[in-house]
Amino acid sequence: MQILAALLGIAAAAVLGAFAFAWSGLGDIAASQGHWPFVERFLDFGMRHAVKRHANGIEVPKLDDPNMIRLGAAHFHRGCAFCHGAPGIPVNPIAKHMLPPPPELAVTMRPWQPNDLFWIVKNGLKYTGMPGWVAIERDDEIWAVVAFLTRIQKLDAETYRGLALGDVRLSQQNGAELATLQSFVPASSACARCHGYEGNLPLSNLVPVLHGQPAEYLLASLKAYADGERRSGMMQPLAADLRPEDMRELADYYAGLPLPQLQSKGSDAALVERGRKLAVEGRSDGGVVPCAACHNNTGPLPRLAGQYAAYLSEQLRLWKSGIGPSTDGGATMMAIAQKLSDEEIKAVASYFESLPRD
Repeated sequence: MQILAALLGIAAAAVLGAFAFAWSGLGDIAASQGHWPFVERFLDFGMRHAVKRHANGIEVPKLDDPNMIRLGAAHFHRGCAFCHGAPGIPVNPIAKHMLPPPPELAVTMRPWQPNDLFWIVKNGLKYTGMPGWVAIERDDEIWAVVAFLTRIQKLDAETYRGLALGDVRLSQQNGAELATLQSFVPASSACARCHGYEGNLPLSNLVPVLHGQPAEYLLASLKAYADGERRSGMMQPLAADLRPEDMRELADYYAGLPLPQLQSKGSDAALVERGRKLAVEGRSDGGVVPCAACHNNTGPLPRLAGQYAAYLSEQLRLWKSGIGPSTDGGATMMAIAQKLSDEEIKAVASYFESLPRD
């Protein structure tokens, strides 16, 4: 009993001492001073083991899909390169003076496994400035970033730029413009590098084709992302930065673009026909209404003809799992998607991709 009492006394004294030290304000919390070496090693030790423990058991999907890699690269360029750099892009000096400084991932990366990277990107890290994913339920987006991260150290500057920006070229500006404009990084490129632009389709088939979509639908979507009614760790931060007039201009721009025809990939004819029956006739048991009843290329709803099958499939799977916009249209689609089998989702998506755009 005496030993236990002594231990409790020591513990109480330690707690009181720590509180007194914190209350005194003597601790130097300046990021400019850094940690004592033993504190830095201890924090790093705890971080590494915590990540490994929490990431253990996460099942890793295939990460070799070029479309996943391109999507991850496009987001990394806008959302991550400022702090972590990229091939041909150094870490910003501001980020270098964070404590701890974020790692320059194109140069050095801990021996993290894909499941570790997934956990970090999804949850962020306390006391490092590394944020959690905005839409934490969107594992599909997070895995796209991980797919890119597993390849970043193998890329040179030109290859990286091709993945992250494609054919998008930033406009040249003179000295007066650089000096007087609030921002000299053209925000419009953030849309074009994922969604394409005049005569150019998106580089990734996991991204929707916006060309020729109804302007009101595009505008409503941007507003829903900005308000958090549509959940996406990629789209929400971008939409939140837009003014109402910016949203209108972007919606009108993409609505006015003609759609370049998708190249036929020789889809399974039987699968496409099954998708056609479901889209045009609905399901024979009456449980699923025809898609064409609403998505008929008229009115404010999105045009599905010529849309990427991979994107449509992923959206339907998200709705089926209960992840979808908290809008009236989202609630309707969620109820429909939850009645579809995985094979029906694949079929109807393949059918719409096979259609020419009117």
